[in-house]
Parts: sequence; structure tokens; C-alpha cells
Amino acid sequence: MTLIKKVSKALAVIVVILAVLGFAGHSYVNHVEKEKTVVTLAKHANKVLFFYRDDCPDCQAVFHRIYWHNVINHNVVFINMNQPKNRHYIQKYQLTSVPTLIHGTQRYSGTNQQRIKRIVGD
Repeated sequence: MTLIKKVSKALAVIVVILAVLGFAGHSYVNHVEKEKTVVTLAKHANKVLFFYRDDCPDCQAVFHRIYWHNVINHNVVFINMNQPKNRHYIQKYQLTSVPTLIHGTQRYSGTNQQRIKRIVGD
């Protein structure tokens, strides 16, 4: 077997492994997005609050980026507004739409990546 064939086979195996890992990671994040955990914010002082709904297309458009940012920085609290026990935050934070990010006095509702970066800090 020539060196080129060996390298080609090795690269093919690496590509397949990376594809499987990528799919598994994507599926896991989708699973996390659908969780309806009841959130108590008193435990999360000085964190970015990310209010979203798991059935919201705009929320889904930014969820993966914010999730992976949080894996590294651990500074975001995910609050799924489809959890009835989280809905009291609508009044407390005067939420009018999702996705909404709040960090201290900073607040942004929407999907603009640059504005999201400024709030979550990248």
C-alpha cells in the first residue's frame, strides 16, 4: 500500500470521527435547549441572564453560540420561558420578547451576533 493511500484512509477515518463527534455535540446542545429547568436567580449573581423559548426560531439561531461560549466562560444562566415556573421573570425583568440577554444594566433582545458578544463577553 502506498503512503498516499495510507494517508487517505487515515484522513477519511479522522473526518468520520469528527463528523460523529460534531453530530453528537449538536444533539446534546439541542437536548439542553429543550430542558425546562426551574431557575432561581438568587444563586447566580453577576451572570448574564439568557431568556429564551425552546420553540422560538430566533432563540434557536443564537442558542448554540451562547451555549458553547458558556462551556468555556461559565457566565450565562439559561432560562427557558416555556417552563411555567420561570414566567414570573417576565414581570420582574419587564420582558417583551425572546431571546433577551441581561447583564447588569446591559440589555439586548434579538439575534445580532455583535450585540450578543458585547453582553456575554467573548
